Amino acid sequence: MRKPFLLRYWLRIGATCALLSAIAGMPVCADETPVTPTTTLAQLATAIDAQIEQPRFASASWGIAVVSLDTGRTLYAHDADRLLQPASTAKLYTAAVVLDTIGTDYRIPTQLLATRPILQGHLEGSLILRGMGDPTLGASDTNADWADQLAMQLVASGVHDVRGDLIADDTYFGGPSAGSGWEARDLQNWFAVPASALSVQENVVGLTVMPSKIVGYPAALNFDPPDAMTHVVNNLVTGAHSDINLYRAPGDSTLYAFGSIAAHSEPQTFKLAIADPAWYAGTRLREALERHGIHIHGALRVQHWPEQDTTEVDKAVVLAQVLSPPLMNILQSGLKRSQNLYLQNLLQIAGVKAQASAEQAGGPSPGFLSSEAWGIRALHQLLERIGIAPDTAQIEDGAGLSRQDLSTANAMVQLLRYLSSQPYGEQLRDALPDAGLDGTLEWRMRNTAAADNVHAKTGSMTNVRCLVGYVTTASGERLAFAIMLNNYLRDADDPTPSRNLDAIAELLAAFGGHS
Repeated sequence: MRKPFLLRYWLRIGATCALLSAIAGMPVCADETPVTPTTTLAQLATAIDAQIEQPRFASASWGIAVVSLDTGRTLYAHDADRLLQPASTAKLYTAAVVLDTIGTDYRIPTQLLATRPILQGHLEGSLILRGMGDPTLGASDTNADWADQLAMQLVASGVHDVRGDLIADDTYFGGPSAGSGWEARDLQNWFAVPASALSVQENVVGLTVMPSKIVGYPAALNFDPPDAMTHVVNNLVTGAHSDINLYRAPGDSTLYAFGSIAAHSEPQTFKLAIADPAWYAGTRLREALERHGIHIHGALRVQHWPEQDTTEVDKAVVLAQVLSPPLMNILQSGLKRSQNLYLQNLLQIAGVKAQASAEQAGGPSPGFLSSEAWGIRALHQLLERIGIAPDTAQIEDGAGLSRQDLSTANAMVQLLRYLSSQPYGEQLRDALPDAGLDGTLEWRMRNTAAADNVHAKTGSMTNVRCLVGYVTTASGERLAFAIMLNNYLRDADDPTPSRNLDAIAELLAAFGGHS
């Protein structure tokens, strides 16, 4: 999921019903006129054409493919071989390669390691917190108490004193923390957090801005958690009106707040990316160790790629570990919520596995590839096996944030057909947002034939809207569909284009004919 860049947040928040719907889970404010059911393919095509041929779409690009999972026949196609930006529907490609490379049941470890002996409760060296890509670490519904779990296991092993540093190590992933093609202006925002092998609390920090009681005095900045931002320069003052500006340069940990917030106004809240998740994870662990009576003599250090490994992790002993939920559970949460960190991290885990397999096979070295690039390489190999040609799907990242991602509607449907034929096919279908019930479709297509019927991944970027997934028709035929809209410049008074995508899905759900 991707939202517009929020530098001057006060101008953006609450500006449109579509943005409010996505952020706050509110219903969209488009016309909910029900569609008229059809019974022949010609009627269905005419009804879909009426949706996409409206004058406001004259300069836009549609790509649509609808194929029966039961017969393999095409029910409808419009520019189905046109390359378009898929936005977050690209997460379906990531899901495919992750399931193919790792499987449904893998649980991602986060470990405490030691490379020196333990003598009478004293660790004669540094303690290493080793992340291996778990994006759910510290999330409220999984291992929220992960640091205490590790500390208690360390106590149970007899350690009460560490005579070295605490090292937070996220070098399990090789490569930059931002995905390929991610825009620099997005990187301070909650939807484009660093994809770190040592992620914690989804790498998001909350910020509340509160005015002073006196005009001209500094505004208060309250962070949740309070110490997740390492450097803050606050030049934000209380004034006559609100003009809140928040800026952190790519690669820099300093957050600058400047402008003004209106006196006597309500507090303003924002969600920002944590600049250094590994460092923050280390601070949480150190606090937990102290709570459980384990003293660290040294400093907290972080080890990031491309720093050389000085800790000899390959020779380390595991003293404690916590495990993520099974991979399919993580995928479900990531797909339902369109959670970018989850899918970007999973792609890189698949990349690490693919790299290890390639090295064990002893083939020629491709030179340095990032973990992300190894994952994309594995994806290309999978697509070749499926029969999806390289010129019909070019994916650069795991989340769908890249503007370089391209796919045709036909390639999307071919991917869906492959996924539905796998042993995990039903699980994956259920992992997609369910129309009218949950995820990014919770407030869409309610009280229609599509409700609790359409299971589909949404995709949203500026000027891009997509919907890709499965539906069963009124006559019981199972369909895979891809509806992609690009280059649509919406006027302020126009209804959201998501309504037109939904109307097409509703037409498919209400279709009384057969392919």
